[in-house]
Amino acid sequence: MLQRKDESLHATEQPLYKIFSDDYLFEIPSYQRPYSWTREEAGELLDDLIAAAANGGDHGAQSPYFLGSIVLIKNRDEPLAEVVDGQQRLTTLTILLAALRELAPQDKAEHINVFILEKANPFTGTEDRFRITPRERDAEFFREFVQAQNGLRALIERQDSLPDAQENFRENARWFMNRLGDLSEPEREALTTHIMRHCYLVVVSASDRESAYRIFSVMNNRGLDLSATDILKAEIIGEIAEPRRQAYTEQWEDIEEELGRQSFEDLFSHIRMIFRKTKAERALVQELKQYVDPLKNPERFIDETLAPLADAFAVVRNASYESDHPATTLINSSLKWLSMLDNTDWVPVATAFFRKHSGQPSDLLAFVKDLERLAYSLFIQRTYLTSRLARYGRVLSEIERDEDLQGEASALQLTEGERRATLTGLDGDFYGQVKIRLPVLLRLDSALTEEGVTHDVRIVTVEHVLPQSPSEGSEWLRQFPDSNERERLTNVLGNLALLSRRKNSQAQNFDFARKKSEYFARGNVTTFALTTQILHSQEWSPAVILGRQAALIGKLAEVWRL
Repeated sequence: MLQRKDESLHATEQPLYKIFSDDYLFEIPSYQRPYSWTREEAGELLDDLIAAAANGGDHGAQSPYFLGSIVLIKNRDEPLAEVVDGQQRLTTLTILLAALRELAPQDKAEHINVFILEKANPFTGTEDRFRITPRERDAEFFREFVQAQNGLRALIERQDSLPDAQENFRENARWFMNRLGDLSEPEREALTTHIMRHCYLVVVSASDRESAYRIFSVMNNRGLDLSATDILKAEIIGEIAEPRRQAYTEQWEDIEEELGRQSFEDLFSHIRMIFRKTKAERALVQELKQYVDPLKNPERFIDETLAPLADAFAVVRNASYESDHPATTLINSSLKWLSMLDNTDWVPVATAFFRKHSGQPSDLLAFVKDLERLAYSLFIQRTYLTSRLARYGRVLSEIERDEDLQGEASALQLTEGERRATLTGLDGDFYGQVKIRLPVLLRLDSALTEEGVTHDVRIVTVEHVLPQSPSEGSEWLRQFPDSNERERLTNVLGNLALLSRRKNSQAQNFDFARKKSEYFARGNVTTFALTTQILHSQEWSPAVILGRQAALIGKLAEVWRL
């Protein structure tokens, strides 16, 4: 046992039958992140426990099995314990106990139930109370569908859509019930005994919030699985006075739930870039504290920075701008083309601009078209990350200062050299540019149809008309007798098409007429304008490829003003 002289901090090893006893009454504070363990983490925990129980030998021979640590704010003389870290383990173990209870005979189920529910005692004046209370927005759901007897089966039978945390409750409950159902009753009893007697948690208790947060941060720095947003939430919400803390906690969690956990974490990286305007040099939490300083005025940060940037980010991410202006469709189309890139470095720039100009659709259209142009140019040139971020940082500075982004000197605009480099990147071996070819071809296909039109197809493949390895004696070798020229033209833009299905290696070598009718047309129906062009060609020769190459690059030059 570790203990400080002032008695404000101590750590003990506790078996689970002591953890889920009258010694503790766990509460998950509202500032904590939602329950996020999925079937992967929960399944791994159960498999480990089953293996440990099976390897223990005779009763009483098992070695202690440690499940990690939890950090609490707790007065040593009172059971009430605020969980600073450990809610994922405690909540998952409660779901597991509920599943074991559900599958046990009635007399054994009552013995398991005492680890979930503290029964009322008239002599001590206590009422029925569950041993753990999740965050306020999930607490009632958890009581009804996990902690209450027979609730787990009702939860599993539900078919409705649930928020992320509650969906994780359901999926983990379903997994536990299925996995435990494969065990015999004696095996489940042995497992329950092993879990309660031989599984331990290290309980780190602090008498005040400051000490608990310090432990929380130290454990995170040593590899505990906590995200930057978990730490920021604890610190930012913790700085808000108690009368208003709950309202800001709910606002924070509403944003996190609407975006989803991963996108919410991405948002904070984008906020860092909007303020810092350059490549990260240190950990996200450190840079946010230095350059955004949310702790200085946490309420203002949430109201004036986090919330409006989250709204703008959601529009950018989902390409969901709404207005009655005719430019709306084109704005969202450009956002969709941007989302097809292999990086999200452009997102902070778009988020910052949409925040400032959300009510100005004409300005937004001009901006997103120029941002698409810049981002695709950098994409085609394969500009390195550091250079890309430096460029976007300059654009962010111009947005912040309300400078003219349409002016020739703006960092949002391409220089003459960049326009030439982009055209060069479109020429030559285009098929070999694996990350580039599909987004650019889809963008080109849209430009050949009605501007703003996008295709909603699940499978898209890039196909050669002139095949890469034509068969001996085929029409292709007669049409392209020069092997050097044939090799050069095979992978150029002018020889490529799009199909909304998987490749057919046998059909790829068909002669041109058969390939059109049996491979590209497939019932005389094709999704893509690029492929329709091919169907209208009577032959496929070097001259046709070169002519098509010039026309297609010319179309992209028109779209992106190259």
